[in-house]
Amino acid sequence: MNSEKETFQSKNYISKSLFYRFSQFVGFLLGARFFVAALLTFALYVSTFFLFNQDESFRNFVFDFKVHGIIFCTVLTILAGGIINQFYDLEKDHIVKPFRTRIQSFIKQKYFLYAYLGLSAISLGVAWLISHNVFIFFLVYQFFMWLYSHKLSRILILNNLTFVSLTLYPFFGMMVYYETFSKKVFLMAVFLFLILLCIDIVKDTLTRSVDKAFGYTTIPNYFKTKNTKIILISLMVVTIAVSMKIITKTGVSGFMSYYFTGGLFVMIFCIYLFLNPIRRSNSFTLNLLRFWVFAGIIAMLLNGIESKF
Repeated sequence: MNSEKETFQSKNYISKSLFYRFSQFVGFLLGARFFVAALLTFALYVSTFFLFNQDESFRNFVFDFKVHGIIFCTVLTILAGGIINQFYDLEKDHIVKPFRTRIQSFIKQKYFLYAYLGLSAISLGVAWLISHNVFIFFLVYQFFMWLYSHKLSRILILNNLTFVSLTLYPFFGMMVYYETFSKKVFLMAVFLFLILLCIDIVKDTLTRSVDKAFGYTTIPNYFKTKNTKIILISLMVVTIAVSMKIITKTGVSGFMSYYFTGGLFVMIFCIYLFLNPIRRSNSFTLNLLRFWVFAGIIAMLLNGIESKF
């Protein structure tokens, strides 16, 4: 009888131990923004090969270890940035993201900091092996990742501009690496910058009261709701103008032309939602804009496959 009881307790302990380890693993992935890093990695590979890399064959691209090294350093830096950001935003996340915070609580904060230092060091070490210029590029990237989390995320307007700039920073690096400077690339970058800026401001409208309570001065909690809507609508009107410029002046074709044409209707619909707010319209707008960014990555992939293969 005692033997059966001990066996049951042993199995129960193992089951709890496995669940705890799994929870720690999931908590680390969420704390490091792993899924955001995975999406950015996919976007980097797609944009690098199909947009910035104009002449190199697929075979040469596959064996271009310098490019893979740069993207590897980018992924580690993004993971490290996610960790340091959640470290500074921990109190706020307890309210805004209670489920994620609960999962992350399975790991002590000191281990997140160890992971941050380790990922940052590995990234800089690999960057140094690639070249001194790449090392400086990632040193600057990591510094501003930390500065954004520590200070800039609480400063009006700078928080939004810095967040979007840091998101696009690796793509700018790839553009410089391949020396791909053109009107089309520039306008696409402006289009993406504007959409990401809208996403960040809309996201701030959903956490307005919490941001204010924890000292984050954002556009929605500094300006009135009406003025925030005016700012967002103005940005979307400019985004529509940029889309029309891309369609008419850069010669985009195939899936990308469909994407930017569809983008006109997406922006118009978002403007309609701001002018005629319905229940949870901001949340719907946020998810729609996020989906449209992802749709752009897929459109670029399909357009590249169609043109190159």
